[in-house]
Amino acid sequence: MKDIVEYIVKSLVVDKESVRIDESEENGEVVLHVSVAESDMGRVIGKGGQIASSIRAIIKSISSRQNKKVFVKFGE
Repeated sequence: MKDIVEYIVKSLVVDKESVRIDESEENGEVVLHVSVAESDMGRVIGKGGQIASSIRAIIKSISSRQNKKVFVKFGE
């Protein structure tokens, strides 16, 4: 999952070196924390949060096939 999110986010941002994705497990659920440069945050979130919602939908679809719960959080 982490690789997929990283690929999508790096495709959207200008400063690819600042992309950082940390994976943690909380209550049996995997949480992916996405951090990007401040100037790229708007590109990742999108107008009205549409891009962030799309990324979450993709991950939710993939994770449900694997019987896992994976959440994506954006920001620091």
